[in-house]
Amino acid sequence: MTPGDQEETQPLLRPPGGSAPRGRRVFLAAFAAALGPLSFGFALGYSSPAIPSLRRAAPPALRLDDAAASWFGAIVTLGAAAGGVLGGWLVDRAGRKLSLLLCAVPFVAGFTVITAAQNVWMLLGGRLLTGLACGIASLVAPVYISEIAYPEVRGLLGSCVQLMVVIGILLAYLAGWVLKWRWLAVLGCAPPSFMLLLMCCMPETPRYLLTQHKRQEAVAAMQFLWGSEQGWEEPPVGAEHEGFHLAQLRRPGVYKPFIIGISLMAFQQLSGINAVMFYAETIFEEAKFKDSSLASVIVGIIQVLFTAIAALVMDRAGRRLLLALSGVVMVFSTSAFGAYFKLTQGGPSNSSHVDLLAPVSMEPAGVGLAWLAVGSMCLFIAGGAQALRCLLAGRCLLHLQCPFHSGLCP
Repeated sequence: MTPGDQEETQPLLRPPGGSAPRGRRVFLAAFAAALGPLSFGFALGYSSPAIPSLRRAAPPALRLDDAAASWFGAIVTLGAAAGGVLGGWLVDRAGRKLSLLLCAVPFVAGFTVITAAQNVWMLLGGRLLTGLACGIASLVAPVYISEIAYPEVRGLLGSCVQLMVVIGILLAYLAGWVLKWRWLAVLGCAPPSFMLLLMCCMPETPRYLLTQHKRQEAVAAMQFLWGSEQGWEEPPVGAEHEGFHLAQLRRPGVYKPFIIGISLMAFQQLSGINAVMFYAETIFEEAKFKDSSLASVIVGIIQVLFTAIAALVMDRAGRRLLLALSGVVMVFSTSAFGAYFKLTQGGPSNSSHVDLLAPVSMEPAGVGLAWLAVGSMCLFIAGGAQALRCLLAGRCLLHLQCPFHSGLCP
């Protein structure tokens, strides 16, 4: 890396006098932005409890067949793909704050359409809208948080993004345990609505304002967030126009980590982690658990715990070790779950019909197999959570003009 590159990777904003600022409003602003990832997680987890309820509905109530249920879970990813592209355009042109405000609109609109759905197309349209919002929020929220945080808390606040996603998934599982799918969609409007209200009171990021040469607004934003108007630097002329160019891929120092990073992210997604999140309750119903909702909640709790653990031990253990360990765990757990389905293909008296929390004395062998299924899925989710956290933390290996360029990169 050249001295010029090293200079570019320095944060534009520094704490005054080299000491940690005492402003606490930065945490409120980070929480407001983190409601976007929370909404993202809720939208991802919504389909898990909603699909079984919609499949069991009797006419004339709205009902999903197998094909429609598959689309209901998966179509959110199509919206997210479009949202990622749109978010990349919005974040530089509309700003970080306005992009977060705008992404609340498709969140609320999507869940509102689902709540009022009278046919399958309305359900799919609502999911597509929430997916669009997920794509925008997943890109903009980490950028906003990284740019408002001072260095001493930037890593901590950055780790909260993925944690809020899995907490949102867990909330969807917990709420789906007691709420029907329409009321669950009503609840889904709450996090983005709160984000909309809170973000209206939060400033634009000082870094973005500086790149737009709005020095007075940047000073005011810094004073609001950090409690000081000192310690900032104006970015170099033309910095807002710098970005990634295809010509840079000719350099081995760029294309090698680029290929490795993209491959790791692709294989992690192809592992099926999203399918488990979308269809957790359906998977356990296919395994004929009496309380598939409880099994899904247990899986969600494990995901939250191991995401937090991965954030704590990642710097000490290293990304490479955790990624290798996660791969081994995911291979073992999916093999065990496949073995469970193979063992329970028998008649109606087999283990797949026992209650998850039934006493061991009732059917000891059956309960053992039941916990094999839950245990294997928990291991799979634990491995997937660690892998995703490591990949998200290390995706700025290139030190290019990326969203986390202001210092969130480890």
